[in-house]
Amino acid sequence: MAFALSAEAEQKLNEIMARYPNKMAACIPALHLCQEANDNWVSDDVIEFVAQRLELGTAHVKGVVTFYTLFNQKRPGKHQLWVCHTLSCAMRGAEDILHHCEKRLGVHVGGTSPDGKVTLRTAECLAACGTAPVIQVDKTYYENLSIADVDRILDGLVKGA
Repeated sequence: MAFALSAEAEQKLNEIMARYPNKMAACIPALHLCQEANDNWVSDDVIEFVAQRLELGTAHVKGVVTFYTLFNQKRPGKHQLWVCHTLSCAMRGAEDILHHCEKRLGVHVGGTSPDGKVTLRTAECLAACGTAPVIQVDKTYYENLSIADVDRILDGLVKGA
């Protein structure tokens, strides 16, 4: 089935396109809008839609999607959990947190828990080096974490809190 935006999202897309000097410059924000409208992932239909609307080649749009980690190339879980693994976080236990998340969720990085609730990812930097280790769940940051803190967060996600 072909991808289409709601009337409200179409208006937002037109506003996005009007802010930029050319259509190509609107590619990233247009993809974010369409990803959100498509259950938080960029399907082939979304790529074709954006390419057509911005008068770009599908290869260009696909290149943007595959380059940036914030675009989901497959349907993610209900929540996305990002574990920062840059130097500050690594020195304060991020690797232990990542391995603990993998064990608790039953997946490796990039995978989604069997219940479909959590997709586990790593981030190069979440810009909270002074409060490492850090994870991000959807748009919420959790800092100065211990394994016990991570367990409470994961319990909340699994229970739907």
